[in-house]
Amino acid sequence: MDTARLVVALGPGDPDLLPVGAIRILRAEGRCRVIAEPALAGVIASLGVEIDPAADVVAAPDRIAWRLAQHQPDALTWPGRDRLGPLAAAGALAELQAVTARLRRDCPWDREQTAATIVPHTLEEAYEVAEKALAGPPDEGLVDELGDLLFQTYFLALLAEEAGVGDLESVADGITAKLVRRHPHVFGSEEIADADGVRGRWESIKREQEGRVGIFHDVPGSLPGLLHARKLQRRAAAVGFDWTRWQDAWPSLVEEVAELREALDEAPPAAEPSAPVRHEAGDLLFAAVNVLRLAGVDPELALRDAGRRFRERVEGAERLAAAAGEEFAVLGLEEQDGYYRAAKAAGSGASGGTPGTP
Repeated sequence: MDTARLVVALGPGDPDLLPVGAIRILRAEGRCRVIAEPALAGVIASLGVEIDPAADVVAAPDRIAWRLAQHQPDALTWPGRDRLGPLAAAGALAELQAVTARLRRDCPWDREQTAATIVPHTLEEAYEVAEKALAGPPDEGLVDELGDLLFQTYFLALLAEEAGVGDLESVADGITAKLVRRHPHVFGSEEIADADGVRGRWESIKREQEGRVGIFHDVPGSLPGLLHARKLQRRAAAVGFDWTRWQDAWPSLVEEVAELREALDEAPPAAEPSAPVRHEAGDLLFAAVNVLRLAGVDPELALRDAGRRFRERVEGAERLAAAAGEEFAVLGLEEQDGYYRAAKAAGSGASGGTPGTP
């Protein structure tokens, strides 16, 4: 790529939408090379700017100009880099919006979708983003999954537009206004010292300024159980109904363990657990979430990590058994446990304890 002294952004690439500032800069320079459709280069030439393939001034649509600027950090840009990056992003988002609308109009499958049919895909994409984000440092896989999730947002916004209740612009305006409103320490004159203070102020703004009614306003029932429990506990904590330390909540967890054991001992043999067992099991899990929350541990992530370790260890045990000429699935529990412990010692998910298994 030839070195450029100045990179000038030409807007989205439409000859009828050339920015006035870009025209002024190019006329002042007198000549430039253009990376764009011939029609756009022709318009620039008609403005009295010489098109010179050897010029050190490069003119290109916003997205191309941004890529050029990224590869040439010493080049000057018009507009400045702090504005050119968002313009390029806006162009990419506008293209996604156009593709979404085209799919809704011309694709038989997309035409049939409703919010009820698309939301399961949205949830799946959200979990895939979470899995990638938790797997390690951000990588290309995370970027790809974020794109899938972003499309879900665009599609649902289009459905909202069709229903006459809003559109993509109102979606963006709404979250922007909400973020500004809920961060008076960033966009206003308030001073908040720490993250706990930010969370408390966030909840108070929702109650005082946004008219949220009740302690447990807008807690989605569709959340996974552990996240739902944590959300309820955090809402209660926002009004002061909470322990201050995990040590204070620990006795309740110990008590729930004993009560579940008692319910299990008293339950008659049955295919389905009795109502008291289900009740005490729920209380135990809820108490465990409370302790973990106060200790700063996300229970959903902790359980997923335990599941990952368990899977790695069992798969490691299966490989060890196969290497010894045995089939793991037909071994007795004692033999399976031996291979499991060997896999654990060998480092297959070696951190942490055995998650509720032999």
